Amino acid sequence: MVSDKRWLLPDGIDELLPDQAGAVEALRRALLDECARWGYRYVIPPLVEFTDSLLVGLGADLELLTCKFSDRNSGKTLGVRADMTPQVARIDAHSLAEDGVTRLCYSGSTLHSTAQSVLSGRSPIQLGAELFGCADIAADLEVIELMLTLLERADTVEHHGPVTLDVGHVGVYEAVLEDSGVGESTTDAVFDALQRKSLPDLEAVLEASHPDMAGALRALVSLQGGVDVLGKARTSLAGNPGALAALDEVEQVVNSVVAAHPDVSVYVDLAELRGFRYHTGLVFGAYLEGFGAAVATGGRYNNVGAVFGRNRAATGFAFDLKALATASSLDALADAWVSAPESADPELAQRVRQLRQAGRTVVTALGGTPDPRCREALVKKQGGWVCQPCSPGAAE
Repeated sequence: MVSDKRWLLPDGIDELLPDQAGAVEALRRALLDECARWGYRYVIPPLVEFTDSLLVGLGADLELLTCKFSDRNSGKTLGVRADMTPQVARIDAHSLAEDGVTRLCYSGSTLHSTAQSVLSGRSPIQLGAELFGCADIAADLEVIELMLTLLERADTVEHHGPVTLDVGHVGVYEAVLEDSGVGESTTDAVFDALQRKSLPDLEAVLEASHPDMAGALRALVSLQGGVDVLGKARTSLAGNPGALAALDEVEQVVNSVVAAHPDVSVYVDLAELRGFRYHTGLVFGAYLEGFGAAVATGGRYNNVGAVFGRNRAATGFAFDLKALATASSLDALADAWVSAPESADPELAQRVRQLRQAGRTVVTALGGTPDPRCREALVKKQGGWVCQPCSPGAAE
């Protein structure tokens, strides 16, 4: 029996209809153009790769999120990318192999084995920028500034108010963990408990540790809030030089953002270990009011390129374009469509070509019926074709 629901899509997989697709594409073009103005060059990584290169050295969380299948040509396992950042790191380390600083940007569909947010489902459209070859805090400040600039370009404030920047540092966690006396066998459980901000789960993991040694790990759960958290953290972690050095970097980011973007709210979260476990330093995310998940996430990941033969310093961020488009005020039809009548008049054809070359959208009124999205119509006046506001019969 043939199913009468062949049109149904898998759970978490969606399609974008014209208005949604137009909004996403307008946003994609605007953001990539802005990245280009900052010197970030566009790359297009492949949709699928062998898993032994796509996932090497990146941890179990990304592997679980990746959809895999067998390649009939080679017999090896292929994976559909779940995150494009490692692919761009491979391009920098292996395909380009440039000296000095390399700036790259990208955009494309990804596929997740399970949905990570309601808005994007299992098939987010990712857009991001990555900076390679600079370990200095200046590189982190640049990519955060670019991320905030792209949010301004997306014009999200009208619908959702000011942006909140969430800042943390993996180095704080790593320094505290190293000093805590927690055994290697419980490290993953500690990480997971901190990710969930679950003090009871953390206590259960740490109950076998000496209370004085594990106290700083417990403190991390409460070290979140406004910029005053930095002062509390310095007191709580006073005896840990590695944690204090990481706090210095967080403070530089906070001071830079507050000075350049007074309308951006800054939230410091020292237990935030966001994203995949390849991050090694500063981690950050951008939130909008009314969204339960970040619209952009990023951070430093200095060790990813090593598996491709070049251990390059790296930092960057990525947007979920689908989620961001729902918050953006960019108008995909801002040019005001023009209706043109059916006519063999060569002067009309020339006028239509001129308008399209100038970036206007011109739609022929087939059958004498203008497209309802047209706001203007071409009419012949005094021997020439001119645009005027649409009115009944204007395009006939």
